[in-house]
Amino acid sequence: MYVAVKGGEAAILNSYQLLARQRRGDAAQPELSVAQIRQQLKLAVDRVMTEGSVYDPELAALAIKQAAGDLVEAIFLLRAYRATLPRLGTTCALDTSRMVLDRRISATFKDLPGGQVLGPTYDYTQRLLDFKLLAEGPVAPPAAAAAAVPPGPTPRVVDLLNQEGLIETRPVPPGDPAPTDLTREPLRFPANRATRLQNLARGDEGFLLAMAYSTQRGYSHSHPFVGEVRLGTVAVEIEPEELGFAIDIGDIEITECEMVNQFAGSKSQPPQFTRGYGLAFGHSERKAMAMSLVDRALRADELGEPVESPAQMQEFVLGHSDSLEASGFVQHLKLPHYVDFQSELELVRKMRAAAAHPTTPAEEDAA
Repeated sequence: MYVAVKGGEAAILNSYQLLARQRRGDAAQPELSVAQIRQQLKLAVDRVMTEGSVYDPELAALAIKQAAGDLVEAIFLLRAYRATLPRLGTTCALDTSRMVLDRRISATFKDLPGGQVLGPTYDYTQRLLDFKLLAEGPVAPPAAAAAAVPPGPTPRVVDLLNQEGLIETRPVPPGDPAPTDLTREPLRFPANRATRLQNLARGDEGFLLAMAYSTQRGYSHSHPFVGEVRLGTVAVEIEPEELGFAIDIGDIEITECEMVNQFAGSKSQPPQFTRGYGLAFGHSERKAMAMSLVDRALRADELGEPVESPAQMQEFVLGHSDSLEASGFVQHLKLPHYVDFQSELELVRKMRAAAAHPTTPAEEDAA
């Protein structure tokens, strides 16, 4: 038994070395630095930060390098590190109305206060391979004109609907409790909206994208419009008890999406538009949009709509959206299941033998 344990340990240690060799690749090629990943694989870094629940581009880039580009593994590494950090304080709610915009679009109004700002996007590219990127040596990016972003706060698109009372308003109620911290407390059902949004922000982008797609295919009885997608930097503030007022501790880049959905009304509410909301670190439009679609679908119960589709079911969506839990549960199948399988194997053999030699009723009575 001791020899078997030591042999297994040696194999595991050797696998570490093989993994490091695989991660490094051909030693004749320059090694990819953390700084390069941070600067040139920005969208991957932003996804790892969002689903890892840590806004730190350098640590996210380090996790991507250590995981050899496996983003789910990188998210795991970042969350594991996060669990070791002390909680120093709680920030105030982000005031995204004061966001310094790099990109801002709306699919509901062509001409809106502040205008459309396309910013950096793949939306209008032809999705053709750019073979110039294979060229040796540095390639200077093309010059781009600075976006004409209006100074000061830019009004929200939903404010235009608010002026006519055509969209729901959700003011913060007095005595509104602090949201549940899913990093410290287990998820419980039914979950309130603040908890659901926190879960969706940490959820796997691919899973949320599939759920959002299902709502567009008719599996939630809703017709969405992109009210607004915003990308930019916003101030992070804290309010120390000894000061009694908020102070700015820095800026972070975020993507925010507000989805507008039609609502037929209920006994207590007239027909109006309702909202779905999504927010993610960095430039993460697909994640924020998917999140807002799923958020709106999960509000079916509170709006009095029938809950019939998977995207409307809290337990299904929130319980299966986390990439770490999903990956761990799937990959645990690689671990030894020898005893379980042998029992299944013996059972199948007995069933096959019984099927090959069926007993008559008289034999069964004699037995």
